[in-house]
Amino acid sequence: MSLLRPLDPAFPIERQIALDVAPVVLVNLFTLDKADEQKFLQAWQDDAAFMKRQPGFISTQLHRAIGENPTYLNYAVWESIAAFRAAFTHPEFRASLSAYPSSAVASLHLFQKVSVPGICVA
Repeated sequence: MSLLRPLDPAFPIERQIALDVAPVVLVNLFTLDKADEQKFLQAWQDDAAFMKRQPGFISTQLHRAIGENPTYLNYAVWESIAAFRAAFTHPEFRASLSAYPSSAVASLHLFQKVSVPGICVA
């Protein structure tokens, strides 16, 4: 992948994975050229299959934006940052990033659920 771009430049993924938080949700927004869409989908599928085999992985779901431009949102749930960190820094995963098309840009960030009384639970 040509570029991993933080959603929050002041707190990039490298700083986030140093924390000890559980559970967490990874949100990853991908933009790419339309001509690269099939290559992107294959690379994402291969990475998702790798992540699915990793300890602490719970689930993932890929979403495509409505419209003609290929923008995707990946939502992945992990038991902990430690589990995500082990998978994200694994040499096999890091090597797989080169399979993404050069136009792909991934903007990622980790989140925690928030409890709002009467609306949602953490």
